[in-house]
Amino acid sequence: MIRKRTGTTTAVTNVGTLKQIRALMIVNGFTSNVGFLRKLVLAAAMSMVGPAANAAVTQYTLQMFAQIPQPDTFMWNTIIRGSSQSRDPSHAVALYVQMDQRSVKPDNFTFPFVLKACTKLVWVKTGSAVHGRILRFGLGSNVVVRNTLLLFHAKCGDLKIATEIFDDSDKRDVVAWSALIAGYAQRGDLSVARKLFGEMPNRDLVSWNVMITAYTKHGEMKCARKLFDESPMRDVVSWNAMIGGYVLRGLNREALELFDEMCTVGECPDEVTMLSLVCACTDLGDLESGEKVHTKIMEMSKGKFSTLLGNALVDMYAKCGNIRKAIHVFWLIRDKDVVSWNTVISGLAFHGHAEESLGLFREMQSTKVCPDEITFVGVLAACSHVGNVDEGNRYFHLMRNKYKIEPNIRHCGCVVDMLGRAGLLKEAFDFIASMKIEPNAIIWRSLLGACKVHGDVDLAKQANEQLLRMRGNQSGDYVLLSNVYASQGEWNGAEKIRKLMDDNGVTKNRGSSFVEAHS
Repeated sequence: MIRKRTGTTTAVTNVGTLKQIRALMIVNGFTSNVGFLRKLVLAAAMSMVGPAANAAVTQYTLQMFAQIPQPDTFMWNTIIRGSSQSRDPSHAVALYVQMDQRSVKPDNFTFPFVLKACTKLVWVKTGSAVHGRILRFGLGSNVVVRNTLLLFHAKCGDLKIATEIFDDSDKRDVVAWSALIAGYAQRGDLSVARKLFGEMPNRDLVSWNVMITAYTKHGEMKCARKLFDESPMRDVVSWNAMIGGYVLRGLNREALELFDEMCTVGECPDEVTMLSLVCACTDLGDLESGEKVHTKIMEMSKGKFSTLLGNALVDMYAKCGNIRKAIHVFWLIRDKDVVSWNTVISGLAFHGHAEESLGLFREMQSTKVCPDEITFVGVLAACSHVGNVDEGNRYFHLMRNKYKIEPNIRHCGCVVDMLGRAGLLKEAFDFIASMKIEPNAIIWRSLLGACKVHGDVDLAKQANEQLLRMRGNQSGDYVLLSNVYASQGEWNGAEKIRKLMDDNGVTKNRGSSFVEAHS
């Protein structure tokens, strides 16, 4: 039985436990006891919230609630609240409709949850209709209802209405100020948001974070940093906004430096912080910093990290060239999803460990995780690198016939590369001719390169003709065909290609090298 404490409420995190609790209530005759029913609904509703929540628990909770003969307003509010915070907030709106149809009168606790669901779903018409119901029931003056209405209109409804609600609110209410600021900021009107922020009589931590986050999301990192430095108080959200903003804008060194400062002042990072830092190390290709971040994650999580963080670490190690560490982290991920498998399969394939990559794919097939189109890019690339044409063809057909995945340009490119590497140039041409999608320049360039390796001048000319039709200004395409002629001793052909380059005004780019200077 898996449970977690949420305040004074035990949230159930699997269907089996919910069924056991309900069965005990039925056996002991508690199903008509309002107090016990309320506790059951509360525990079940809380199970719909958070990362541990899953579709099976949500479905069973809703089915169980539907079997309660006459739920009171508290039960309706509780289940609507849980649904509004679940992965599918549309359940909250559907439950409110049922509540209305059964003539159960909503109260000031009902509407905030329904409006939050509409805001998450960006259901403008539904939210506006709910606004009408609020006015009908005379609940528009309630502070919580009014602020939730303001937030709805500010974020996705009518900004003019949001401003009118704000003008009618208590000007000392920082929640109302923050909601309106967030609305203007989210819609890109940072000047109005900043003006409102400056006019706030009292600024709390939330209002500072709203403004800092707004600047980071719109790429104005200097303004964000200025506010961040001026802020009289900070929490992990403040730091995450800045660190995530730096990473999003490619300022990865600044993100790592700010994290060091975060640790120095004693602020505890969370999963969001670490995810941003792993992404920064991946973008930089900085294995040393990545390993330090990994160590910090292990300290924080006591060796148990989420699927999301595990996937990011696997990707980081693979892209930084330490495929062994990537595999090690992969096996530490307890709840592997399709991204976990895709990352390690592709990582192995593109680092020359094709046999291991294919072995992992075969192991994946024995799990409940279903491969997707990205999986097969890695699998086909592995078959190409190892030169296993028969297995590659088999997986290509498996993808289409068993998993109903239509090949995209990347899948086709892998097959052409596989056939080209194996010297099956005629088969590669035939495959391109059979493609349902238009081949791109990368496919023809891949085939032209294979023709050079295997010395097939005639097919090289055909591939080059297709390339020149698509792009006639790439010097490399001309040079590659010229080299095909030269490799076969056909100097006249090579000279004709050079002349064609001159006639078309195409110049060969000068060779260059990049040397990173270290002080």
